[in-house]
Amino acid sequence: MQIQDLPYPDPGVPDTRSGPRFLWWLWRNQLGGQLKSLAWGLLHFVSVSALPFCVGLAVQAAVDRSGTRLALTGALMLLCGTGIAVGDTFLHRTAVTNWITAAARVQQLLARKAAQLGSALTRRVAAGEVVAVSTGDVEKIGWFVEAVSRFTAAALTVLVVCVGLLVYQPALGVVVAVGLPVVALAVLPLLPRATRRADVQREKAGRATELASDTVAGLRVLRGIGGEELFLDRYRRASQEVRHAAVRSARMWSLISAVQVLLPGLLLIAVVWHGTDLARQGRISVGELVTVYSAVMVLNYPLRHFEEIAMAYSFSRPSAKRAARVLSLERSTVTDGTRAAEVPGGDLYDPATGLLAPAGRFTAVVCGDPDAAGRLAERLGGHPAEPGRSVLLGGVPLDELPLDSARTAVLVQDKDPVLLSGTLRELLDVPASGAVRADDALAAAQCEDVLDALVQGSLDAADPMDAHITERGRSLSGGQRQRLALARSLITDPEVLVLDEPTSAVDSHTEARIADGLRRLRSGRTTVVFTSSPLLLDRADRVALVHDGEVVAVGVHRELVDDEPRYRAVVTRETDEELAATDDSMLLDALQELEEIEESA
Repeated sequence: MQIQDLPYPDPGVPDTRSGPRFLWWLWRNQLGGQLKSLAWGLLHFVSVSALPFCVGLAVQAAVDRSGTRLALTGALMLLCGTGIAVGDTFLHRTAVTNWITAAARVQQLLARKAAQLGSALTRRVAAGEVVAVSTGDVEKIGWFVEAVSRFTAAALTVLVVCVGLLVYQPALGVVVAVGLPVVALAVLPLLPRATRRADVQREKAGRATELASDTVAGLRVLRGIGGEELFLDRYRRASQEVRHAAVRSARMWSLISAVQVLLPGLLLIAVVWHGTDLARQGRISVGELVTVYSAVMVLNYPLRHFEEIAMAYSFSRPSAKRAARVLSLERSTVTDGTRAAEVPGGDLYDPATGLLAPAGRFTAVVCGDPDAAGRLAERLGGHPAEPGRSVLLGGVPLDELPLDSARTAVLVQDKDPVLLSGTLRELLDVPASGAVRADDALAAAQCEDVLDALVQGSLDAADPMDAHITERGRSLSGGQRQRLALARSLITDPEVLVLDEPTSAVDSHTEARIADGLRRLRSGRTTVVFTSSPLLLDRADRVALVHDGEVVAVGVHRELVDDEPRYRAVVTRETDEELAATDDSMLLDALQELEEIEESA
C-alpha cells in the first residue's frame, strides 16, 4: 500500500482483544512495507557500521605505505557512502509510508466503527475520548508500527558488528560483545516507571481534551448564563495537570537518554583503555585499534533506536488499548441482517411499548421523559444501540433487515441533528426518492429567513443554495439549524419519518406553519413526531401517550387533554401539586353530586 493509494478499499477486521494484539495486527497487515523498510534499514545501518573497518584499513594501508590497499579502501568507502545515502533516502521514504498508512488504517477503522454505531458510540465513550483516539493516539500507534522495522534493522546491525569484531579482533571484540548487551538492556528497569508516567500523562490529556470539547460545544449556552470563565478555569487547571504530568514523564525519559549516553561512553573508554594496552604490547596493530574504536563510536547510532522503540511502545501501548476498546464496541443487532434486502411498507409497531403508527397517517407521541423518548425514537428506526424486541414495519422485523434497508425504510431525526460544513446544496444532497423538491422542503420547514441569513453571511453567493454553512451550523441559531435539518429529512422522503422534537427551538407562530407544512408535504406517508407541543399535537391524526415504557392512552389531542390527567400534565406543564389539586377538585365535585343524589332520594 502506497500513500497515493489511500484510503484502503477495506481496512480489515482488527484484533481488538488487547492493545499489543492490535499493534501486532497492524504490523502484520503492513508486512510488505515493513520488509522494505527492514531491507533499506539494513543497507543504511550496515553501510554506516562498515565505515570504521574502511577507516581502519586505510590507516593501516597508510602505515604500511601500500597505495594499492589505500585505493581499494577508498573504493570501499565510496561504496559505503553510496549505501548510506541510498539506504537513508529509501528508509525514510518507506518509514513515512508505513507511518501514514498505519495511521490511515486506524482512522478508517474508527470512522467505520463510528458510522456503524451511530449515536451509541458517544453513549459508551465520551466524545472527547473519541477525538483523542482519532488524532493523537493514531499518530502514536503509527509511530510504533513504523519504528519496529527500523529497530529490527538496528538490532541486526549491532549483532553483525559484534560478530564481525569478534572475528576481526577477538581480544577487543569480546569486550564489545559483552558490553553492548549491557548497554542495550540497561534501560529496561526504567521502562515500567516511564510507561506508568506516560499513561498518567495520556489519561490527563484525554480528560483535558474531553473538557475542551464539551466547553467548545456548549460555549453559546455558557455565554448566555455567564459560565464561560468557570469552565475556562476548569480547563486551565486540567491543562496544568497535563503539563505537570508531561514534565514528570519527560524527566524519566531524560534519565533514560542520559543512561544511553553514559553507558556507551563508558564502553568506549573501556575499549580504548584495553586497546591501548594491547597496542603497546604489540598484540594488535594501530589500524585494528582505530577500527574497533570507530566501530564502537558508530554503534551509538543504531543503539539510539533501542531507546526510540522503548519510547514508542510506552506511548503507543495505552493509545492502542484505547483504540482497541473503541473498535471492540458492537451494536446490539447484526447490521447485515438475516433477511434479504427490501424496503417494507405498512404500519409501524413497537411490541415493547405497544406503540402503533398506522401507515400513511400523522402520529404524535407524547412522552414525559425526554431520554426515554430519544431511546424509543432510535428503536423505531431499527438496529437500536440497546438490545430488545424488534420494531415491525408491515409485519417485518426491522432488526432482521440489513442496516441500509432499515435506514431507507425508516429515517430517524434525533433532537440534536448535526449540520455538516459545506454549501446548502451539498447539505441537501442526500439519498432521496426524488418526489420532494428542495424548494418544497425548505418552504415546508419555514426556512425563508434562514436562506436570507445564509446569503448575507456569504459575500460571494447570490444563490442561497451556494451559501456556505459553517461547521455544525454554528453561525446559525438553534431554530435555524432545526429547520434546515427538518428540510433535509423531508427531501429524503422515506417510507416512515420519525422526528424527535423537531420544533423545540422555534417560536409558536413558526411552529404552527411548520406543522401545517409537515402535514401537507407528508400527506399519504407515515410520520411519527415525538413532541409535547399542542400546536403539533392538534394537527396529528393520532396521539399516543407513553408512560413508564408503555402506551397508556391513544386518541386525538383535544380528547386526551380533557380525559387523561397524565397527558394533560405533560402537555400543559402542570406540576404535581396542580395535578393533585385538580384531582381533589374533581373528587369534591363527585362527592357533592353523590350527596345531592342521596338527598333527592
